[in-house]
Amino acid sequence: MTESITEGVVREVREETGLTIEPVRLTGVYKNMVLGVVAIMFQGRVVGGSIATSDETARVEWWTPEEVATGMDPAYAIRMLDAVRENAEPAVRAHDGVNLLPNGSPL
Repeated sequence: MTESITEGVVREVREETGLTIEPVRLTGVYKNMVLGVVAIMFQGRVVGGSIATSDETARVEWWTPEEVATGMDPAYAIRMLDAVRENAEPAVRAHDGVNLLPNGSPL
């Protein structure tokens, strides 16, 4: 049987953090224009598990929006900030691997 997108989200979060989540909503689609990689981001609610690291994660931390904005490259920070915006439509954004590209950049 083929895994659905939300089943994949739940599996990946559990594998990388030890937490079981319930996807709440799609928050954005982000394309790295240099690598041609598209990331689909969801807001999730923790429903179980215990925080743990894995082969893919050195540590798991909870950051405030302010810490995200100052501690991450803009291309990645925006994903987290879009996810916590209240009642927002999913964002569609392009970046170069570090910085967001201007609105209207082709996806």
